Amino acid sequence: MLNRRAILAGLGSCLIARPAFADAADDPYPLPPFDYSKLKPQFRPSVVQYTGRQFPGTVIVDTAARQIYLVVEGGSAIRWGCAVGKDGFRWAGQADVGRKVMWPRWTPPKEMIERHPEKAKWANGMPGGYDNPLGARALYLFQNGNDTLYRIHGTTEPMSIGTNASSGCIRMISQDVIELYRRVPVGSKVIVLAEGT
Repeated sequence: MLNRRAILAGLGSCLIARPAFADAADDPYPLPPFDYSKLKPQFRPSVVQYTGRQFPGTVIVDTAARQIYLVVEGGSAIRWGCAVGKDGFRWAGQADVGRKVMWPRWTPPKEMIERHPEKAKWANGMPGGYDNPLGARALYLFQNGNDTLYRIHGTTEPMSIGTNASSGCIRMISQDVIELYRRVPVGSKVIVLAEGT
């Protein structure tokens, strides 16, 4: 079991600087700037101190706090807000980024279609774009070379950030997931912490 305290040890709460949003001039679906004043301060992008044991390049999802961190050089981590799974849908564990996709295709799982029959029209997949629930980017989480079916991805519901809203995936503001996507290569370690650990 992953120990939340041990993994998050050394994360300071002080704001050092706000990370720059990556310019995506060649993006097929350019996004307007997001108004971060709509989010609580703890869910806005920031750079915090980090003196823990994880190497730069590691992504840590603090499910309890609804925050995602990317450990960077120089004793820092970039922090963003996120949404996590609803009760009964949360996933935790260690994984690797097995694949990255810009404006990914979304295919609702069979179980989701059973719960929400109106999504059956997308059983063969919904093309990427502004209305796609995976948003601007997706990082596919793999364990031992196998797709877990969980993702870190953008969202069309930015006000769900800071809540338990998904079917298990980690949602980010699309502008934020573009920045994470830019910084995190395939093969990067991802640690998703369970609540209460």
